[in-house]
Amino acid sequence: MLPISPDMRHSLPSLIRTPRRSGTRALLAGLAAAAAVMLLPASAPAAPLAHLNGNKAVAAKGAPDVIKDMIRAGNRIRDERYKWGGGHGDWDDTGYDCSGAVSYVLHTAGLLDSPLVSGDFMKWGRGGAGRQVTIYASKEHVFMVVAGLRWDTSYITDGDKSGPGWSEYMRPTKGFRVRHPAGL
Repeated sequence: MLPISPDMRHSLPSLIRTPRRSGTRALLAGLAAAAAVMLLPASAPAAPLAHLNGNKAVAAKGAPDVIKDMIRAGNRIRDERYKWGGGHGDWDDTGYDCSGAVSYVLHTAGLLDSPLVSGDFMKWGRGGAGRQVTIYASKEHVFMVVAGLRWDTSYITDGDKSGPGWSEYMRPTKGFRVRHPAGL
């Protein structure tokens, strides 16, 4: 799971709410609640499948080929500017919007035949989060997390906020449908 960006921390609700208790019972209740929060889901990978080297994503050596293909594709258009409608008329465009950038990465990895607009991603693939790829879609915006890195055209933390890019930080997801490619 991606860390929460520093500007989001103030808006997060408290993770643990325990009633006031005294003595040993309070200590044990607090420790049990903290332990429950720290447990990882059984499907969590043992090691990240990707990391950032500057503003470029790097796949782990053991990452599946489809993940490596997605990361290479994202890196290929990472320096392109934001262009409304970009990536919808031609895969190799002079700029990409959110859905064009997500479509390009999925297409290059062999997961998508033609570009989709953000609202279409709300029903694409399978419901829920994937193990290695998760798509967050609304009628107005789409982004995805690939191997632990967020691929997006906004909330990018690499200094270039004018087009697609990678981030190690998650953004708010309220109002987004969560989807994933089958098998990923």
